[in-house]
Amino acid sequence: MNQRSEFVLRAKGAENFRALCREYGISARVGYKWLKRYEEEGLRGMAERSRRPHSSGQGLAEEVVCRIVRLKERHRHWGARKLREVYRRSWSDPPSESSFKRVLERCGMVEKRRMRKAAESGRIADGRRAQSPNEVWTVDFKGWWKDAHGRCLPLTVRDEFSRYVLEIRAVEDGTTETIKEIFEELFAKYGLPGAIRSDNGPPFASRQGVLGLSRLSVWWLALGIDLERSRPGCPQDNGAHERMHRDLAYEVEAERRVERQAALDTWREEYNEERPHEGLDLRTPAEVYHSSERKWAGRVDQLSYPGMRTRKVSERGAIKMEARRVFLSTALAGWKVGIKARSDGCWEVYFAQLLVGTLEAQTEAFIPSQSGRAIEARAAA
Repeated sequence: MNQRSEFVLRAKGAENFRALCREYGISARVGYKWLKRYEEEGLRGMAERSRRPHSSGQGLAEEVVCRIVRLKERHRHWGARKLREVYRRSWSDPPSESSFKRVLERCGMVEKRRMRKAAESGRIADGRRAQSPNEVWTVDFKGWWKDAHGRCLPLTVRDEFSRYVLEIRAVEDGTTETIKEIFEELFAKYGLPGAIRSDNGPPFASRQGVLGLSRLSVWWLALGIDLERSRPGCPQDNGAHERMHRDLAYEVEAERRVERQAALDTWREEYNEERPHEGLDLRTPAEVYHSSERKWAGRVDQLSYPGMRTRKVSERGAIKMEARRVFLSTALAGWKVGIKARSDGCWEVYFAQLLVGTLEAQTEAFIPSQSGRAIEARAAA
């Protein structure tokens, strides 16, 4: 402020104004600004002023804020978008939706949604990527849409290596029985894959079951098929399958008036037989895919566990051990599990090729496994 005062006092009688500005290290424009402020306000005008804007693009009139708050009080469970529409009907020219949200948040009238952390109940995966046909199949539900016949929910099954779409089926429901029937047809036609990759949702997995096992995935294990699960909330782990779903949405979902299964079959045939894929050196999936050498016998016998004691899981998901009943999982109901003694007095519990947990003799408790470590000698079906 002292330098500014000195500058304006000297500038009043200066013969060369620009030279004086250069002496003080300012431009002529700034010099004239300070000189004008001195002429209007005197030395008081040399004080530093607030740089806060005189107006704000985000600022709303008090009356507008009161209207927004009043609307929220009348409709406590409505969001900003609905309230903005009511505002438009009553007063026209409403503020933006973001302005509504900002006002309601500052007034404490918004209950922020709690973000739930995706939980894992022991994920079975070793990061396997297919190096040949039938090494890994991928499966998922394409998000449903409505067509002329109602709700369309397609199940999609795909060979990871060849990109060959094994099945696209519009299913009535996603129950275990429905999906199992479809896979029985696929196994009979194409043979058995080495592994199946799915997400963590039903019927492929269960959030409550040990290692996330469901009745469907238990059946796969009994057939000697390994499980590959994506991480919860990470669809990119099955990204190629999701990319196929996007193509399906663009090319089939818009065709709402045609017969749904016929449209899906036509798209599948074009995808497999005609469309070249860059990942296959512009070959079609049908040119790369071939059926599996592992044939399905049409049935699954009980599993055997050489060198282990065996127990059959009851319909309620429990086994009998040393005259005591220990609960394992209802997904394993009806199947045999292998029991292997350890040197510390505990027992390891295996189903097919997986270590599903440990039985503690002292506490009589079953501790589920978190990794599903495979046994060296796979149980033979």
